[in-house]
Amino acid sequence: MKQKTLARLSLLPGSAWLIALFVAPFGVVLAVSLATTDIIGRPIYGWHTDAYRLVVDGGFLTVFARSLGYAAATTAICLVFGYLAAYTVARYGGRYRNALLLLVLVPWFVDYLIRIYSWIQLVGNGGVLSSVLGRNADLLGHSYTVIGGLVYNFLPYMILALYVSIDQLDASVIEAGRDLYGGPVATMFRVTIPCTLPGIGSGCLLVFLPAMGDFATSQLLGSPDQYMIGNIIAGQAQTAGALPVGAALTVLLVGLLALIALLGAAVSIPWRRRLLGGARG
Repeated sequence: MKQKTLARLSLLPGSAWLIALFVAPFGVVLAVSLATTDIIGRPIYGWHTDAYRLVVDGGFLTVFARSLGYAAATTAICLVFGYLAAYTVARYGGRYRNALLLLVLVPWFVDYLIRIYSWIQLVGNGGVLSSVLGRNADLLGHSYTVIGGLVYNFLPYMILALYVSIDQLDASVIEAGRDLYGGPVATMFRVTIPCTLPGIGSGCLLVFLPAMGDFATSQLLGSPDQYMIGNIIAGQAQTAGALPVGAALTVLLVGLLALIALLGAAVSIPWRRRLLGGARG
């Protein structure tokens, strides 16, 4: 009984932090999304759905779709490269595991904007790539450059999530898989990957959710044709009288991300059980 009470009390600081810094601000954003504005652009609270109608009719759905595409491509690329990196470190890193993981974390010690600006120096007009090729190679303003920047920024999330899952996998399970299925490729797809599905799901969410809401990468590495929903929200928030529209976009974005997170959690558990059952059978 005493342990239960202490456990509940230990949740209070985190709950208070969450309420103060997420629930309360989101409530304000929700109220602003249902407001209208006065002559100088200040919100007048009430029940007005004009902002949501403008979001649906104003061409913002195209930007939503583009953001989904960029985030999905970023997640897929991070999953492929992240799995290879995490598997190599976890299974063959030996005593150098911690050093290799530190190398993954080193870019995080540099400010996010500085990392993006370094990409401008690499692939921009007159950058390092141009010097190497001996001709002008300006890659800014393209979708693949924006996706590359997103992959660079969020790949460590995927590697760390996958590393934890692969490192906890019992080596005897892989050995048993080799006895059952023979080749390493069959063992990888029928044993290792199914057993690490929780890490795959966590890594995908850790990459997809922040990539979906990112705006700095597309603003600095892309052009208006590559702007994501975060750029539109920032622009609406800075435009006089458009604050409810920016708030409505934010509410829809948070709702979409919450729905994706819930679907991921709902799908991953039975999927893992089914695949593990198949591997054991």
